[in-house]
Amino acid sequence: MSLKDNLHESAAALRQRLGERTPVVGIILGSGLGPLADQITDAVKVPFAEVPHMKRSTASGHVGQFVCGSLGGTQVLCMQGRLHGYEGHTPQEVAYPVWLMHELGIGTLITTNAAGAINESYQVGDFCIMKDHINFTGRNPVVGTEPDELAMRFFSLYEAYDPELRALARRVAEERGIPVREGVYLGLLGPSFETPAEIRAFRSWGADTVAMSVCEEVIAARHVGMRVLGISLCSNMACGVEGANPSDEEVFQVAQTREGDFCTLIREVVSSL
Repeated sequence: MSLKDNLHESAAALRQRLGERTPVVGIILGSGLGPLADQITDAVKVPFAEVPHMKRSTASGHVGQFVCGSLGGTQVLCMQGRLHGYEGHTPQEVAYPVWLMHELGIGTLITTNAAGAINESYQVGDFCIMKDHINFTGRNPVVGTEPDELAMRFFSLYEAYDPELRALARRVAEERGIPVREGVYLGLLGPSFETPAEIRAFRSWGADTVAMSVCEEVIAARHVGMRVLGISLCSNMACGVEGANPSDEEVFQVAQTREGDFCTLIREVVSSL
């Protein structure tokens, strides 16, 4: 079967599980940010493994399920956990759930993650709205012939992160008293954290944050015309910044301390769409 056929089959199976729920916003929850899914009401939970052609999440702390219901009065389809290249998934496998969201009629994607802060003016615990990205994974999910059946092969990534959605997130953050930054995100394949020399190089390129996800998802979303908002939690200073030596444990500890503000920010953004 082709990619397009697989997406049709996955969407049909997922629609059957969702019943009358018709999500209009897709949300991807990164490391330590999964508890937002617990605030979705009238929720249906579907493990990735129960959706035809979906891969399973093996990353630490990633539940690996879709959660569909109401958040802030808006119907959402939330990925409680994501797929990463470093798990051994191909670029198209990482992008697959985003294309699946589009197949279900979802037009807006909110992607979130935990990231290291490269910008030395940032602090651990800051939220950063993505205004652009540098894809340094060496991968692109639209490579090949099958994605060309979904949408045009050549497409622009100018303002890939929707300016209106970014402005909305800034406004909600200000109204709720949640300090936010806005910067350039750099995505890597992982799973090893970066070296201090790499971080110095990335800073010279204009990167403010760095992590191991997002880029392939955003490319896939823009490929099919979805609007995108990206928000990072700066869970650690990047390697070598102020002597930082990042660890997986640190990421989850910081996420727990910022859970309340994160949930408020995403919920209020969704309710304002």
